[in-house]
Amino acid sequence: MKFGYFDDRKKEYVITRPDTPKSWGNYLGSTEYGAIITNNAGGYSFYKSAAQGRFTRLRFNSVPMDQPGRYFYIYDIDKKDFWSASWQPVGKPLDKFKSECRHGTGYTIINSEYDDIVSETLYLVPLNKNYEYWHLKLTNRDTEKRKLRIFTYVEYANNWNIQQDMNNLQYSQFIIKMDVIDNIIDHGTNVFMPPRPDDFQYSDQARHTFLALSGSEITGFDTDREAFLGTYGNYSKPLALERGFCSNSIAVGDNGCGVLQTDIALNPGETKELTVVMGIGKAEEEGRKALQELSHPDKVYAEFRKLVDYWHNRLEGLTAETPDELFNSMFNTWNPYNCMITYSWSRAASLVYSGERDGLGYRDTVQDMLGVLHLIPGEARERLELMITGQTSTGGAMPVVKPFAHKPGCETRPDEREYRSDDCLWLFNTVPAYVKETGDIDFYNKILPYSDKGEDTVFMHLKRAIEFNLKRSGKHGLPCGLAADWNDCLQLGHDGESVFVAFQLRYALHTFIEISGLLSRDKDKQWAQSHLKNLDENLKKFGWDGQWFIRAYRADGLKFGSKENDEASIFLNPQSWSIISRHVSKEEGIRIMDTVKNRLLTDYGLLICDPPVEKTDPEVNKSRVFNKGMKENASIFNHTQGWAVIAEAILGRGNIAYDYYKRFMPARYNDMAEIREIEPYVYSQFTHSKYSPRNGASRLPWLTGTASWAYFATSQYILGLQPDYHGIKISPCIPSYWNKVSVKRIFRKKLLDITILNNNQKECGVKQIILNGEKIESDFIPITKLKETNQITVYIE
Repeated sequence: MKFGYFDDRKKEYVITRPDTPKSWGNYLGSTEYGAIITNNAGGYSFYKSAAQGRFTRLRFNSVPMDQPGRYFYIYDIDKKDFWSASWQPVGKPLDKFKSECRHGTGYTIINSEYDDIVSETLYLVPLNKNYEYWHLKLTNRDTEKRKLRIFTYVEYANNWNIQQDMNNLQYSQFIIKMDVIDNIIDHGTNVFMPPRPDDFQYSDQARHTFLALSGSEITGFDTDREAFLGTYGNYSKPLALERGFCSNSIAVGDNGCGVLQTDIALNPGETKELTVVMGIGKAEEEGRKALQELSHPDKVYAEFRKLVDYWHNRLEGLTAETPDELFNSMFNTWNPYNCMITYSWSRAASLVYSGERDGLGYRDTVQDMLGVLHLIPGEARERLELMITGQTSTGGAMPVVKPFAHKPGCETRPDEREYRSDDCLWLFNTVPAYVKETGDIDFYNKILPYSDKGEDTVFMHLKRAIEFNLKRSGKHGLPCGLAADWNDCLQLGHDGESVFVAFQLRYALHTFIEISGLLSRDKDKQWAQSHLKNLDENLKKFGWDGQWFIRAYRADGLKFGSKENDEASIFLNPQSWSIISRHVSKEEGIRIMDTVKNRLLTDYGLLICDPPVEKTDPEVNKSRVFNKGMKENASIFNHTQGWAVIAEAILGRGNIAYDYYKRFMPARYNDMAEIREIEPYVYSQFTHSKYSPRNGASRLPWLTGTASWAYFATSQYILGLQPDYHGIKISPCIPSYWNKVSVKRIFRKKLLDITILNNNQKECGVKQIILNGEKIESDFIPITKLKETNQITVYIE
């Protein structure tokens, strides 16, 4: 079943049916002022943090999952009928109500038509502003004059801290104080307390937001939720809409809302426009200023054009045209956009993440940067430096770094039991990727503080990360699992050992050797080579299980992911990483990945492990906390799919690599949306597997490491564009039936216009490269040979 289509020209996804299987969302704003909006105008707004700065309310895990939101109610004064400018929350019958939603890059447009009244609502956060616009355009297609009354609606949080607002009701229901000043609604919390602008996390301080309307005279208002909805009312049938007017209520305590009422008369064919502006600050100060800036609808359209140009320019660093149109839609717009949103908000703000994660998870964020380095290298460097300063002087990392509160050199070091074994090893993926993208080799020499005490060069931060894992190794000479080793369900214990992290450590040592050579640090290189040799021996001796690598050891010697196990006897991660880390030969890798294909491949992707856990002691494997085929219990964990794609590409098997990618590519499910259920334009954390009755349904969209690894796999391994310290390597591994691929890539401010020709229907192997008419004898192009604009033809043999 199909609910929409990709409009590649506008970089939009167009939802043509409002009754999507789940609420399909989009993101507005920035890390300063953020917002989530759905195809039915649901969602919420927040300032700096979705957990500690959420000033509008959303009821998580409700039906539908996106209410309340930012609504326009439309009331026909003569007919006594009402509806909403989005299909929900009123929900008029779809044979009478037409709706289309266009989710774009940083904006959403919802068009509707009901009873000859056409509405178009544009939602956006203007660049560098701490407020948002809801711009409503109404057109009368009737032959008669229509008299309409418009009501805004937003429901306010009583406290910006989500836990206080939703759980501590004996407190939070008595701190809100609403007001209307010069027809601008002022939403105040703890208004008699002093503000603390330098202490964002202090939840009891005075805070204000405003709601104003431009373009039409205000004829009424409500700021008390129950006065507007009714004590037994709801969003679909508010009391004020049933009677046709507001009661001018002022909420002091209990619950607040933002309702501004205005009357509009429309002659046949006439169009009128109005704009709501909602943002941070007091009504009489920031609200009044924002309203003055909004003197004419042209201001909204100007901000809209600026926003579109801004986002489209940010996504222009890499584009491709392949024989697969759905791949093009994902690769050119939605994957990089998904990466940007995930980079911005980590796992802290969605319709699912409801405040339990605040700030930037270390392991997540360092990986997330892989998807944006080529688009925003300057911003990514700032974020990378922030995360490096989240590393402790032990070489481990703080589990979470809060940008709005982080104080390098002054943070409390985590307890030894809180360290996760994989956290800082992800730096070896991201730091070299940044340096290779930018050519900023001196970044390795930059001095940055540790989170708790002391400082070091970035190079030494990396070495300290390796030392952290070497020091915490078990009796098999493999890194200890500590609190977690990426898979939080494996109960390894602090002294248990992780084969997966061992492969990460091998990758880190291999990378560190390369960096040491680059910087002429021979002693460090020899040090790493010695440890690499020992680790390889231990992996061969204790990691190999006959046909695949085991997942881990508990301290008492119990194996995870072994043929000795009745449940979860094989895991995907160590197999793909044995190849990514270059531990195994090509022949060994092919045998391993053939086993993966036979044991783990399903219609919708590769299982994270198999078979699922039902009986294993939860003190050994806690995956049984989840139903079979869900999350870590033998689901298709999409984060891991990109690693399998990379592994197959390294082996030169382009057909398999692309087949694996397509199985979890969101756009593939555009015509099967009733199966996948969530948005067909963004990635998700996991997909229900064959062991689940919901086989094929995906969950936790938008904020997932899947986005960055999918983009990294498709750009650097399928298309084969791999930046290096002194140039760029172009070594595609594509499906044999792709005869031609065109790619445009900005690399160090130089345009690469690349044509890949595959006339012999091969999967990989560069025969020759022609650069600006000159034959290149390898698949590597030195930066010294690149001009400002470059024509590059790559021939696959």
